[in-house]
Amino acid sequence: MIFCELLPKKGITYRIMSKKLKTKIKEITVQQTSYQPSILPQPEIRNLLLCFVLFIVLFAAYQPAWNGSPIWDDEAHITKPALRSLDGLERIWTQLGATQQYYPLVHSVFWLEYHLWGDSPLGYHLLNILLHFLSSLLLFCILRRLAIPGAWFIAAIFALHPVQVESVAWISELKNTLSGLFFLSSLLMYLRFDQERKKKLYLIALGLFILGLMSKSVIAMLPVSLLITFWWKRGKIEWKKDIVLLLPFFAVGIASGLFTAWIEHRFIISGEEHKFKISFIERFLIAGRAAWFYLGKIIWPVKLIFIYPRWNVSQAIWWQYFYPVATLILALVLWTLRKRWRAPLAVFLFYMATLFPVLGFFNVYPFRFSFVADHFQYLACIGPFIIAAIGIEWVQRLLKRKIRILLYTIILIVFAGLTWNQSKMYKNIETLYSTTIKKDPNCWMAYNNLGREQEIKGKPDEAIAYYNKSIEINPENSEPRINLGILFAKSGRTEEALSCFQKALEINPRNGNAYNGIGNVFYRTGKTDDAIDNFRKALEIDPNYSEAHYNLGNVLSQIGKADEALTHYKKAIELDPNYCKAHNNMGNTLLQINRTDEAIYQYKKAIDCDPNFSEAQYNLGYVFLQDGRSNEAIVYLKKALEINPNYTDAHNNLGNALFQIGNIDEAIFHFQKALESDSNNIITLHNLAFAFAQKGLIVDAIPILKRAIDVAKSKGELSMVSKISNDLENLIQAEKLRDPLH
Repeated sequence: MIFCELLPKKGITYRIMSKKLKTKIKEITVQQTSYQPSILPQPEIRNLLLCFVLFIVLFAAYQPAWNGSPIWDDEAHITKPALRSLDGLERIWTQLGATQQYYPLVHSVFWLEYHLWGDSPLGYHLLNILLHFLSSLLLFCILRRLAIPGAWFIAAIFALHPVQVESVAWISELKNTLSGLFFLSSLLMYLRFDQERKKKLYLIALGLFILGLMSKSVIAMLPVSLLITFWWKRGKIEWKKDIVLLLPFFAVGIASGLFTAWIEHRFIISGEEHKFKISFIERFLIAGRAAWFYLGKIIWPVKLIFIYPRWNVSQAIWWQYFYPVATLILALVLWTLRKRWRAPLAVFLFYMATLFPVLGFFNVYPFRFSFVADHFQYLACIGPFIIAAIGIEWVQRLLKRKIRILLYTIILIVFAGLTWNQSKMYKNIETLYSTTIKKDPNCWMAYNNLGREQEIKGKPDEAIAYYNKSIEINPENSEPRINLGILFAKSGRTEEALSCFQKALEINPRNGNAYNGIGNVFYRTGKTDDAIDNFRKALEIDPNYSEAHYNLGNVLSQIGKADEALTHYKKAIELDPNYCKAHNNMGNTLLQINRTDEAIYQYKKAIDCDPNFSEAQYNLGYVFLQDGRSNEAIVYLKKALEINPNYTDAHNNLGNALFQIGNIDEAIFHFQKALESDSNNIITLHNLAFAFAQKGLIVDAIPILKRAIDVAKSKGELSMVSKISNDLENLIQAEKLRDPLH
C-alpha cells in the first residue's frame, strides 16, 4: 500500500484542495518543469531512490542503539516467562493485569518477537526503526495527497529529528512506533475514502484505528485530526459528510481513552494518588508550559534528556501564567487570520489535539518524575514540521534548485548526526542514566535507578552511594529511602533499615511501601505480631498492594493461621496473576493442611509463571516423592538442579527418588553432591550411608553414620542421635553376620 502511494497518481484531482491552492500548485509545477535539463530522475524512480536513501540513513543514524540492552520499563514489556506460551498469548488479550498496560496488540508483537529472537535486543530495536521508517513513508503519502509542499522533506525530518530518538531507540516505545503506524495508515485510508467514497476504505480506516488503539490509546485524537484537516482544505466541516461518519471513530476513541485511564489508575497509579495532587488551574499551567516546551525542543533540539526536571508548578507563581496566556493569544491571532491563512491555525489545532492526552489534564505515571518526555510528542511534532517546511519552501523559491537541494541535504545531515549522537545514550541502563546526570546533575531518579542497577549487579556499596546521592538531591522523596531500607534489611542491618523506613513515613505518613518494609524487618527478626500490624497498615493504605498481601500471608502461614494466609495469597494472585512466589507459598500452605492436589496446582502455576523458579520445581518434585510418584519427582528435581546446581535439598531428595527406583549409583552421586554444599547435613549423611549399605558397602556406610551421630550431638538433636545409633548398631550386626571374622 505504501509503495503504491509513493508512485505518482496521474489524473487525480484533490477534491479536498481549495481552488486557490490548486492554482498555486499548478504554477509551481509549471515553474519546476521549466528547468532543463532535470537534475533528478523521473518521479517514480526519484521517489523509490529517496525511499532507499532515507532507509539507509535512518538505520545508520540509529546504529549506536542497535544492540542496546533493556532499560527502564523494558523488562515489563519484553514477554515474561509466564506469557510465552500460546496460553500466555491468550492471557495477553483476555486477562487484565497480565501485562503492565492493556495494549494487547503491542504485547502480542512482543510475544512474537520473543519467539523469533528471544532476549536478543537487536531484533527489538530493528523492528522499532523499521516501523518508524514506514510511518515516515506514510506521512509522505498523506502530505502528497493533501498537496502540501515539501512532503519528502517533512517525512525525512520526521524520520531523522533527534526528538524522535526516545520513541525509536527505547524498546518499550514499540507502543509509539506501532500505534503511530496505525494512526497514519488509518488517516491515509480515510483521506482516500473521503475522495472515493468507497465503503471498503471506510471500514479499513476504522479497523486500522482500532488496531492502533490496541497499541496505544493516545492516538484517540485521530477523528479530531481528520476534522481539522477537512476544515483546512475545504474551509468548512459538514455535519452529514464529515461529523456523522466520524462518530464511530469518536466512540471507540473515547472508550479506549477512558478504559486506559482506568487501567492506569487500577494497576499502575493505585496507592500513589498523593503524588498526582495537581489542582485544576495547575493543570492548565502545565499544559501551556508543555506545549511551548515541546515546540522549543523541535526548533532547537539540544540537551534532550531521558528524564527532564519536574517543574515546580504552582498557581501562586505569577509568571507561570504566561505559558497558557501566550498559548491563548496565539490561538486568537491564528483565529483572526483564518480567512486569509487557514494552514497555521489548522497546524496549531493538530499540534494541540495530538498532545492533549499528555498535556497534564489526565494522570499518567511518568508525571511522578517529569511533566514532559520526548516520546509524548511523537506524532504531534508533525504539525510544526509542516509549518517549517512550508516556510522553507516559500523562502527557497528565490533560490536556484541546486542550492535548495543542497540546503535540504545539509539540514537532514545535521539532524541525522544529532540522532546518531542521541541514540548512543540507549546502549544500556548505566549509559542512559549517567548521560542523564551529565545533562541534569539534580536528577534524583537517575541516581535512584543507578542504585537499583548496582544492587542487581551485587555491588551494595555503590548502590548505597547512589541512593544517598538521590536522597541528598531530593530529601522529600521517599523512594530512594525505601530502596536503601530494603538493601539494609537484606544485608542484616536492621536498625538502619528501620531508620530509612521510618524517615519515609515522616515524609509521607501514608506510605504503604514503608510499612511493608518495616513489616519485613520484623518478620525476619522474629517479631511476628509487629510484622502483622505493619503489613495490615500497608493494606489499609492500599488494599490492592499485592506484595503486602503476600508478606502477610507468609507470616500468617508461619504461625499456623493457614486459612487467613490463603485468603491473602489469593488476593495477591488476583492482583498479580504472575506472582510466582505467591503461587509457590500458597502451595506450601496448602500442603501443610494436607490439601495436596491444590498444592500441586499452585506449584504448577508458579512454574508456568516462571519456568526457572527452582524452588517451585523442587517443591513439586518433593510432593511427588512423598506421594510415591518417584519418576515424576525425578523430572522436577532434575529441573530444579539444572536451574540451581548447588540446591542441596534437591540433590538430597533426587537421591531419595533415585534410591526408590533402584538407581543406587546415581543416588549416591547426588547425596555426595548435597554434602559438597552442606557437609554437616544429618539427613543426607544418613541417606548416603544407607545407599552404600544397599550396595553391600557396609564398611563404607558405618563411618558415615558415625559422622552423622557426631554432627547430631554437636547440634543437640538427641532424637536423631538415638535413631542413627540404632541404625548404626543394626549395620554393625549385619556386617558381623556377613563376615564373622570381621
